[in-house]
Amino acid sequence: MSEKENKEMECEVENTEKTVETSVDEETADNQADANEEATEKDPLEEANEQIAKLKDQLLRTMAEFENYKKRTLKEKTELILNGGEKTISAILPVLDDMERAIANADKADDINKLEEGWELIYKKFEGCLNSLGVKKIETENADFNTDYHEAVAMVPGMGDDKKGKVIDCVQTGYLLNEKVIRHAKVAVGQ
Repeated sequence: MSEKENKEMECEVENTEKTVETSVDEETADNQADANEEATEKDPLEEANEQIAKLKDQLLRTMAEFENYKKRTLKEKTELILNGGEKTISAILPVLDDMERAIANADKADDINKLEEGWELIYKKFEGCLNSLGVKKIETENADFNTDYHEAVAMVPGMGDDKKGKVIDCVQTGYLLNEKVIRHAKVAVGQ
């Protein structure tokens, strides 16, 4: 081989080596770019996992708070059932005290009218106590018969057309508690 051919071959080898080096450099750069992309892909995954962990924690705390709420309301409901009549009993106790005093002093009373007056005062106090608790009498005097408030225990014939379907007499008083019937009035109705 001639020197010229040798130089040409050396040039070719050099060019080939440069091409190989360039392609290796390019491949390394591509691999680094892929590695960077994978690293950026891991960040959203890690973020999602962190968010999932945070939401799990939040869910567990919310569930625990709800369980505590259920226990607390159950306890309050139980206490209300056991002690719900406390307000009513506290309101009625002064009336009971008055009745006890009236009974204790009944044999000492000289005048029966004063004794009757005392009982009437106690009755009015008791009625006022019930009114303050939301208890009201169902009115029956000259009222139309209404099955929502009245229970007919007798039908009275021959009362005339103006008394037909009207309450004639109240056998037992009915009561409302906060506008809800707790006992219907037992009445006689004209026919």
